[in-house]
Amino acid sequence: MSVPRPRSRTYSLLALTGAALLLPGGTALAAQAGPTTVEPAGAAFSASLSGSATFTAGSVVITCDVSATDPGGGNNLVPAAPGNHNPDGAVSGPINAPTFEDCSTNVLFVDATVTVADPVWEMSMQNGSPSVGTMTVPAGGIVVTTSGLASCTATVSPDAPVGVSGTWTNGSPASTLAFDTSAPVVVEGGFGCPVEATESGFTATYLVTNADDPSSPITVTG
Repeated sequence: MSVPRPRSRTYSLLALTGAALLLPGGTALAAQAGPTTVEPAGAAFSASLSGSATFTAGSVVITCDVSATDPGGGNNLVPAAPGNHNPDGAVSGPINAPTFEDCSTNVLFVDATVTVADPVWEMSMQNGSPSVGTMTVPAGGIVVTTSGLASCTATVSPDAPVGVSGTWTNGSPASTLAFDTSAPVVVEGGFGCPVEATESGFTATYLVTNADDPSSPITVTG
């Protein structure tokens, strides 16, 4: 299997979970047609993990306690008006791929490295019941390599872009985006590698705040 040539960062260690958050995309909540407005228009936003993120592939479980995406490079911005309103569907824009730190695995003496093939993802917000936030992961968007007792390579969304969807809940000062989903995965390797796995499960909840004015929350309405 050919692995996409990495174009940006390589995160160290236990980033297998990183694979998750940047990438899970199977159990996507259905996007709902209808108008969407994201406010405040033009605001920069950050998202940080609340609790921990868990990624599973077969019997392998990896947990990360720190994950975040912050504005920069023109990304993580609510579109300026009138682009922050779509009368016919979702409001979208580019975001910086999350980083993952303070991670651990349930396999003794196994470390992991994750390579992100593209540091920029697409984020779309759709108002509804519930409202839905979807990140699009490019094909081969995350490659996880483990070392130690188990030498494995896991490629998330190996063949095509995948939408990773979670439930959005408005709040103040932070709104939440909760993922409980899965994404296609291909695992290669020898002893201890979950080569039978075809999907990776992912659960995580992010707190989304206005990086320009924390007192003015990021909200999704009709």
